Amino acid sequence: MNLINKTAVVTGAGQGIGAAIVKKLSENGIRVAAIDLNVDNVKSVIQSLEGNHLALECNVGQSKDVIKTVRKARKIFGRLDYLVNCAGIGQAKGDGSEKFYASMNKRNDEIAKNGKSETFIDHLIHMEDEGWESVLAVNLNGAFYACREAVRIMAEDNIQGSIVNISSTSAQSGEGSPHYVTSKSALIGLTRQLARELAPRGIRVNAVAPGPTNTPIMNGLPKEWITSMEQSVPLGRMANPSEVAGAVYYLLSDDASFVTGSVLVANGGSYYF
Repeated sequence: MNLINKTAVVTGAGQGIGAAIVKKLSENGIRVAAIDLNVDNVKSVIQSLEGNHLALECNVGQSKDVIKTVRKARKIFGRLDYLVNCAGIGQAKGDGSEKFYASMNKRNDEIAKNGKSETFIDHLIHMEDEGWESVLAVNLNGAFYACREAVRIMAEDNIQGSIVNISSTSAQSGEGSPHYVTSKSALIGLTRQLARELAPRGIRVNAVAPGPTNTPIMNGLPKEWITSMEQSVPLGRMANPSEVAGAVYYLLSDDASFVTGSVLVANGGSYYF
């Protein structure tokens, strides 16, 4: 593939899967605008990479911020070929996570002690509007805002680009918190709709659905939950971020030139789309 002068915008690029994607694209000659709310993190990601890359601060949950940032990347690079929506959070203030984990620990302790428990593991009833809206603002709204602006630019410049949205195996299994599972499921719907709408322009839109992946987002989960997730994966482990980045790179590349509207599952065999 001749990737010289190709450019990409990657959101949520400051750590985990997003950082791995930036590195993978850079290794293949793509100039990357690495976007994150914490600009110091993305500066650290790109400083050791070869090529001319950008570290840009952006709150993807704010439409105006996304427009300004994506436009800035296009202005500096002169074009935009690829977009990867990786920005995502699993918890937010007011989402009831503390009570959810407390009830989970209580139930586990009771089962260990008595062999049974009457404690319910509730999340929905503890979730306030603020927590629900905050996670959807990043995971779903942010992806929509970035897709919209990237497609506007590709249409203006007559570029047959490629977009990848990072969903999750939770969209298939239903495992996880209400706001996270909902946002990741909605991303698949957005991917499929855009794939149909944008096909006449030659713009491909796909998704990657990772399973449990060794990223900082896992730090907020109870150890018992992580162990359980690893044991449920047929390959017996979590993914490395670089393995998810490889799936993303394939979908962006010309090797996937006839692939659009698809969900590439990278979950160690846990669930199938």
